[in-house]
Amino acid sequence: MSGIETEFLFELFAELGAVRDLGQTPVGNRRIAEVAGGSFEGPRMRGLILPAAAGDWLIFRPDGVLQLDVRITLETDDGALIFMSYRGVRHGPDDVMARLNAGGDVDPSEYYFRTAPFFETGSEKYAWLNSIICVGTGHRVPAGPVYRVYQVL
Repeated sequence: MSGIETEFLFELFAELGAVRDLGQTPVGNRRIAEVAGGSFEGPRMRGLILPAAAGDWLIFRPDGVLQLDVRITLETDDGALIFMSYRGVRHGPDDVMARLNAGGDVDPSEYYFRTAPFFETGSEKYAWLNSIICVGTGHRVPAGPVYRVYQVL
């Protein structure tokens, strides 16, 4: 095998709302962030993130890694509903993460931010999403994360 090939699927912007800090748990500092909305767009699909059916369960682990567990509902511009879930990690040097967590504009090349999205839908048009593997690269802007999602071919 010579390597993994991918194809760009879409770019997604998630606007975050309220964040609830549950405090230090046995696995790290647990926070739950509401996803207040957002959008996605790519060559084969585009639409919005539905705010009432979305959340981001975060753990700030003792080793400095932010671990993500995200579940959102996408609505395509032609009315299909798609459940998207992904796990991911974000980490980098302490000074870079401090600037990022303070809302600063940080170049994505200064930290690691990757996800592994999966999809579920009953839509015949988008049924192909039910059987693919994806990877994503992310970066953080003040309003929330931005991901570029790729289908693994």
